[in-house]
Order: sequence, then C-alpha cells, then structure tokens
Amino acid sequence: MIIWINGTFGSGKTTAAYELQRRLRDSFVYDPERFGFVFMENVPKEIAESDFQDYPLWREANYQLLKQLADQYHGTIIVPMTLTNEAYFQEIVGRLRDSSIEVKHFTLMASQRTILKRLRKRLEGEKSWAYQQMKARLSQLRSTTFHTHIETDAKSIDEVVETIARLSGARLLPDNRSRLRKVVDRIKISLKEIRLLK
Repeated sequence: MIIWINGTFGSGKTTAAYELQRRLRDSFVYDPERFGFVFMENVPKEIAESDFQDYPLWREANYQLLKQLADQYHGTIIVPMTLTNEAYFQEIVGRLRDSSIEVKHFTLMASQRTILKRLRKRLEGEKSWAYQQMKARLSQLRSTTFHTHIETDAKSIDEVVETIARLSGARLLPDNRSRLRKVVDRIKISLKEIRLLK
C-alpha cells in the first residue's frame, strides 16, 4: 500500500510522514523531491523549468519507481509530496491505481495563517517561494481530485497521524517516546526539510 500525503508547503506533510513511519511496522518514506533536486542541479539554467514537476521525466521516473517498489516491497510506502496539478496527479497516482496498486491519498489542509506560522518555524517568511505559492496551491488542493482532505489547524501532529492511519486501515504501534524525545525528533525532521541535516 502507498500512503500519499499531499498538502501545500508548510502543511506538515514531511513531519506527518516520518511520524507515521515510526509507528507503522514495515514502512518506508519515499521522497519524490529527490528526483526534482537532480533535475534542478543538472539542467542549464537557460532551459530549466521553474518547477521540477514540469519535467515529464520527473513524473515518469516517480511513477516507475513507485510501481516497482509497490510490486516488490510488502510494507507501506509513505510519500510526502505536494502535487496540485490534476493532470500530473493522474500521471502518477492515477496510473499507479490503474496498475492495481492501492494508493491512499490524503491532503493536509490549513488556513493561510497557520501555514505562515509553520513556514516561519522553517525560517521561511512571506518572501519565500513556499509562501508565494501558498494561496494558489491551497485553492487547487480544494478540488475533489485531492480528497481525502484533513483539516489540521486544530490538530496536533499525533492526531493527524492517527487520522491518516485510521482512514488507511493501518494499525499503529504504540509511541513510547518521552515528550522531550518527540520534540527532538521533530526538530530533526524540520532541519531535514530545510536541508540543513542530511
């Protein structure tokens, strides 16, 4: 099974993905952005796309690798990735489903105020690319294509993870970490998100 966690930048996708992985036996986080970084770093700037998702090869590569992983890996594959173009969604998620692969898709939604607060925690303010994309992405994600929506403004990350697991039919392992350990683990995820920690 693939659990795809969608949402605009700063919605909590990556944190939710890694927290979910901690509590699911035999699970793996697959990050499609890694292919995107390869494209952005290896294409001359004169012909580069502003968004790596606009490269057909990025979409094809992620579809093919996810299909192979789903065919060979018997655990749960967790994919935290913003995907707001409906045609691109069909090229990846739609094709996976057409290939008889179970994909549970969830979109984490939040108000603009909440998103800005979360982006600031990532050291990204109103001038950041992520913030500039926010309004359009939130509007696009309201489409029924991107169901199931999970409103996260009033939810803790633990509640988000529990909601995803319940709606996916996945059984969570108990979380025996101390409060401090959780904070440290989530800081590490945030640092990874801003690529300060590899």
